[in-house]
Amino acid sequence: MGIRDIIEGKREWRAHMRRVKALPPDYEIVYKEIQKYFFKVGPVDLAEGDLLSGILDFFEEGVATRKGVLELIGNDVAAFCDDLIKDSPTYADIYQESIGKEADKS
Repeated sequence: MGIRDIIEGKREWRAHMRRVKALPPDYEIVYKEIQKYFFKVGPVDLAEGDLLSGILDFFEEGVATRKGVLELIGNDVAAFCDDLIKDSPTYADIYQESIGKEADKS
């Protein structure tokens, strides 16, 4: 990864966050909670950027149709997040597998 890639990545992230800030307050709060959740859980696909961008697109569509954010995702934000990444490996899964392999070697 070169310096240009880093600069371009930052530029894209800032543009993404401007879109988030343009959401109504309830959507912005829920989006940031989802973002925090994913940063903690660590789905491997998160680095590619499609997951958070897809959620943002989904939220923007919800705003356009005048739906409340909880109408879109339900009352349990964590369950919504877990459902999105249920088939995706997380860094925690990878770590658990590596511990299991080390235990098998012992």
